[in-house]
Amino acid sequence: MTAEMAAPAWMHEQITAEQYDSWSEEQCAGIEIVDGMVVVSPSASKRHNRLARILANSLEEAAGAEWNADTDFDVRLQDVPLTNRRPDVVVYRADSIDITPTRPEHVLLVVEVVSPGSETTDRIVKTDQYAKSGIAFYWRVEQAATGVPLVYTYVLDPAARVYRDGEVFTGVVKVSAPFAVEVDLGRI
Repeated sequence: MTAEMAAPAWMHEQITAEQYDSWSEEQCAGIEIVDGMVVVSPSASKRHNRLARILANSLEEAAGAEWNADTDFDVRLQDVPLTNRRPDVVVYRADSIDITPTRPEHVLLVVEVVSPGSETTDRIVKTDQYAKSGIAFYWRVEQAATGVPLVYTYVLDPAARVYRDGEVFTGVVKVSAPFAVEVDLGRI
């Protein structure tokens, strides 16, 4: 059996923004589109999902009325070739809640929780893509062997469109930018 026989045809063809926008939420769940190609994401662990939820809830509470924090939806980084990423947590402008697709100019911060199989993508590829698209802040959460997460924070250099290293936190994240927030990730 060849790969073409085992996988649907749409997994071997570039998807346009118009095609993707016609798909149902169920068809879009668990995938990202990179350079027009479908990339299937494995199901996240309970620990991964809990970290994302704790972060989203804390960020939402601290952000004020002008920002929302949420999980599990697409951010359209570019239309041609189509690149949609689905960050673990997105802090976006509250007044853009009904605008679809969510675009980088709506987004203040994205968070990726690194899992087995996403290391290179979360550490290198997404970091570059988010910076080039102009998202001001990026946090990467590493699930350390000790069980206490490490959080790497990055701030966009808007002229160079690259991230500069911010602070690294173990267990408790306490930042003043993009807004003041303290998150205890040790409570997983």
